[in-house]
Amino acid sequence: MGILDGKKLVITGVLTDASLAFGVARLAIAEGAEVVLTGAGRAVSLTQRTARKLDPAPPVFEFDVTVADHVESVREQVREALGHVDGVLHAIGFAPASCLGDDFFGAPWEDVATAMHISTYSLKTLADAFVPLMPDGGSIVGLDFDNSQAWPAYNWMGVAKSALQSLSRYLAKELGPRQIRCNLVAAGPIRTMAAKSIPGFALFEDTWDGRSPLGWDVHDSEPVARACVALLSDWFPKTTGEVVHVDGGYHAVGA
Repeated sequence: MGILDGKKLVITGVLTDASLAFGVARLAIAEGAEVVLTGAGRAVSLTQRTARKLDPAPPVFEFDVTVADHVESVREQVREALGHVDGVLHAIGFAPASCLGDDFFGAPWEDVATAMHISTYSLKTLADAFVPLMPDGGSIVGLDFDNSQAWPAYNWMGVAKSALQSLSRYLAKELGPRQIRCNLVAAGPIRTMAAKSIPGFALFEDTWDGRSPLGWDVHDSEPVARACVALLSDWFPKTTGEVVHVDGGYHAVGA
């Protein structure tokens, strides 16, 4: 028996088999969950190809969090596929190039708004889409990068992550009476497609393992996947509004 036996999950953010969300999907299936994936725009075909690497290969539904009509359409597709939903993984993030790198002041509001819409507000959009399919409660888990301090080059994406943490707490407050939990997993750096788009990402790779008390492997996403699967299960029934660090302990030690 797996800890997700009988659970029905929606997992966003699978692009390639290096995606953190792919690791969560693979482990969730191994632990007994029935899974569907979502993708957006031109990336849907990439998600569909990657889905075939899972066993069984889950269906993929289009869900662009910036398109209001998709909230209802994806809800109905998931309702038809699963009936109800027990858990949702938020693994959605994007920032235009101007929001990352060395020039914090160079990002115009239009670009910052895009980063906030896709990387932060999308957590609320997922709740809009799938909470109606969670009549018996459930779990929303978001992938995060702890922004309790300012990081080199992360810039406005860091601001978006700070807002994501606040939003998660407010969703925990609002959804708690429905027995729906909302938590984040603050992951250490993993070499994914998204990470490669961050200027200066090598700085994280070069220092994280040496500073983390438990060590850190930027190629190993399984510790992050295990935390997400645990939070999607029934093993944390009274934990909500939390940020669980899976970073080798990096966040807990000084420079």
